[in-house]
Amino acid sequence: MANLLLISVAALDTRVAFLEDGRLAEFYVEGRERNGPVGNIYKGRVVKLLPGMAAAFVEVGLERPAYLFAEDVSAQEDEFYQVWLKGDESEAPAARRLPPATIGDLLHEGQDLMVQVLRGPTPNKGARLTTHVSLAGHYLVYMPTLPQSGVSRRITDDAERQRLKAVLEELKPKEGGLIARTASLGQSPEKLGRERDLLLKKWALILRKNKKAPCPGLVHQELEVARRVVRELYSPEVDRVLVDDPAAFEAIADYLGALSPFEKYRVELYSEPESMFSHYGLEIDWARLLSPRVWLKSGGYLLIDPTEALTAIDVNTGKFVGRNHLEETIFKTNLEAAKEIARQLRLRNIGGLIVIDFIDQEQAAHRDQIYQTFLQALSRDRAKTTVLPISPLGLVEMTRQRLRDSLAQTVTAGCEACAGQGIVLTPRTVASDLARQLTAEAKEFQGCRLHLEAHPQVTEILEKEGAKLLRRLQQEHQVEVTLSPRPQFARDHYVITHELAGQ
Repeated sequence: MANLLLISVAALDTRVAFLEDGRLAEFYVEGRERNGPVGNIYKGRVVKLLPGMAAAFVEVGLERPAYLFAEDVSAQEDEFYQVWLKGDESEAPAARRLPPATIGDLLHEGQDLMVQVLRGPTPNKGARLTTHVSLAGHYLVYMPTLPQSGVSRRITDDAERQRLKAVLEELKPKEGGLIARTASLGQSPEKLGRERDLLLKKWALILRKNKKAPCPGLVHQELEVARRVVRELYSPEVDRVLVDDPAAFEAIADYLGALSPFEKYRVELYSEPESMFSHYGLEIDWARLLSPRVWLKSGGYLLIDPTEALTAIDVNTGKFVGRNHLEETIFKTNLEAAKEIARQLRLRNIGGLIVIDFIDQEQAAHRDQIYQTFLQALSRDRAKTTVLPISPLGLVEMTRQRLRDSLAQTVTAGCEACAGQGIVLTPRTVASDLARQLTAEAKEFQGCRLHLEAHPQVTEILEKEGAKLLRRLQQEHQVEVTLSPRPQFARDHYVITHELAGQ
C-alpha cells in the first residue's frame, strides 16, 4: 500500500499524519502561533555555573533559563583547551593526560555564547542546550564545530555507505563535518554538493546575525512544522504528499523543487469538500490515541504508563487464550506486541528510557526471536534507539531519542479537578477541534446560524484567535456563528445547535 504524508493546516494548528503501508505510523500537532524551540539557535548569556552538575544555566529568552552541560560545550568556548591548541605540538601528549575541563574552565558567568536548543523544556526543567550547532538539510547535516563525518545508520548497504563516505570526504568543508542523511541514498555528488553550499551560506548568515543580535535573543528560527516534517520524513519511500492549505502547498512545492525539479510534482493540493483526514479515515480519536491500553488484534493488549523517569510498557494476553499450548499462546502475543510497541513509540513520539515487560518465555529461542522481531520493527524509526536483549527478569530496557515532545505532552495538560493525577485535553486542542468542526458544518449547513456552547476557556480562544476564521465562514458560507461560554461544562464538552437564518 502507498506511503502518504498528509499535512493539514487549520486556523489554530497544523497536523501531520504519516501513513506507512496504509496505516498511521507518525502523527504530529503544532500550534500555528508558535514553533517549539528545538533546533532554534540563540545568543545566550551564562547566568549561573553549577560545578556539582558540570553544567551552567544560560538565559536565552525562554520562560526559564536553559541548561548547558560541560559535555555539550564546543572547543570554541573552551578557553582551557584553546590555550593548549595554540601551544607547541610537542606538548600534545602531556595535554591529553590533563584531567577533563570543569564547567568553570569552559565558561564564566556573564559570558555570551551561541547555543542551539537540543531538547525542549518540560514542566519541571528548562530546555537543554548545546554549542555543537547542527544545521539539517534534506540530504546532509552540517556540524560547524565538529570535524567528524558520518553516514546515517539507516543506510545499511555496505557499498553505498562506502560511496557516501568517499563523497563526504570530497565535500568536507574547511571547518566542521557532514553527515549523510537517509535521503542521501543514491544521490549524486553534485546534488549533495549543492546542498552543502546552501548549508555553508546559512551558517555564514547565522554568524553575521549573531554578532549583531541582542543578548539574549533569537539568531535562527527552525522551519515551521509543515516544511520541517517534509524535510525529516520525505524520501523516495513516500509516494505522495497531500496538503490542504494553498500557502503551505506552495512553500512545500518550492522546497522540494529546490531539491529536484521533479520532486515538487509529488506534492498535491487537497481541495475536496470533505476534510482530508476524514477522507483517509483518520478522524482523530484522542481518547483512543492517548489511551494507556492498546488492544492487539489477537485479543491481547499493552499498558503504556509514562512517568517522569521512564515509560513502562506491560504486555498481557487479555482475551487471547490460544489453541494448544500456553507457551505458544504467550509467544504469539509477544511477537504481535513487539511490532505494536515499535509502532506506538513512533506514533506517540515516546522518548527517553523505556522498560518493556514482555510475558515470560521459557524457551531461549523464543526470547531471541521476540528480540529480533522488535529490532526489525524499530528499523523504520528515524529516532535513534538503543535496545538491550531480554533480561533474566523478562524485561527489555531501551532508550529512544527525544526528537520532540511526546504527543501526550503536546496535546494534554494536568487535570485541575484531580490535582494532576490525570490528564485532559488542553483548551487550545479542544478549540482547534471545534474550529475544524465549525468549518465542516458551515460547508454542510450554508446559510444557517450555528450556536456553540462550550467551556469559557475554549470560547475565549475561539473569540480571540479564531475571529478571522469565524468571519471567513460568514463571508464564504453565509453562516453566523455565536458562542456561549458554559462554566458548568467539562473542558472537552460542547454542544452545537443549528438554526435557519432569520429565526
